[in-house]
Amino acid sequence: MKKLLFLGLAIVLSLTACQQQEKRYTQQSPEIDTYKKVIDAYSKQDWEAMATHYADTVKIMNNVTEANGQTLAELVQNDKDDAALFSSWEYVDGESEYEMVVTDKDQTWVNFWGLWKGTLKANEKTYTIPTHLTAQFIDGKIVKEFGYWDLSKIMLDIQAMQEAEKNAAEKNVGPEEPQS
Repeated sequence: MKKLLFLGLAIVLSLTACQQQEKRYTQQSPEIDTYKKVIDAYSKQDWEAMATHYADTVKIMNNVTEANGQTLAELVQNDKDDAALFSSWEYVDGESEYEMVVTDKDQTWVNFWGLWKGTLKANEKTYTIPTHLTAQFIDGKIVKEFGYWDLSKIMLDIQAMQEAEKNAAEKNVGPEEPQS
């Protein structure tokens, strides 16, 4: 009888412990819903809507170290400047994944993996670039964000176009006339 009582107590305790254990990883959360709104606003170039999901003190590190992070105002301005170079851009439907993780330090982070696609106005070439973003949330706002993607194909094409423009301009000027 004692064994049965101890077995029952052990089962109750283990069920209680399992129920009290906090979820440390999920693919459904309010933070993920918020980050989906950020990605959607970015794709639509709705900078005002996008900015509402960030804390005023956010630090944003897109392809840079934390020491070189941006403010929210700098991010919005850079995104506006970048958008002006493209006739279209978006994250490809069906190619995005989100997850939320609570770290051992009790920090809440949302990770995003997506496929960004944009058409550069200067050459009408479409680029498809894998992207990873990770954002730390406190009280429903993004307080820190890191972004990683490879812009080398776009940059090489821009450099080639600039070089071609420079060469064409030099050919149109012609040789200098000797001075008398």
